[in-house]
Amino acid sequence: MKRVIQFTVEKGKALMLSLIIYALTFLLPVNAQDGNAGINEATLRVRSYFTTGTSLMYAIGALLGLVGAVKVYQKWNSGDPDTGKVAAAWFGSCVFLVIVATVLRSFFGL
Repeated sequence: MKRVIQFTVEKGKALMLSLIIYALTFLLPVNAQDGNAGINEATLRVRSYFTTGTSLMYAIGALLGLVGAVKVYQKWNSGDPDTGKVAAAWFGSCVFLVIVATVLRSFFGL
């Protein structure tokens, strides 16, 4: 049995709309950006921030060293028995900040 396909107004509108959309997709210029250019730009910006961040870590380490030296001096003068523990903690935190900044810089080649 043959089936007769009826062409209705709704089907005609849908067909015309799909043809217009199909034609517009090929007629409109494509303005896609280059992905490599965006990645390179992001890399350059992060590298510039990284140098500033490393300097900030060095500065924070220096401030912690000064604060730690004052705290240890106060404990030492007051005769507290845990002066060595406090000195090791403050000195360790300063050394950690400096080492982390240096290792990250050399690890990422900056």
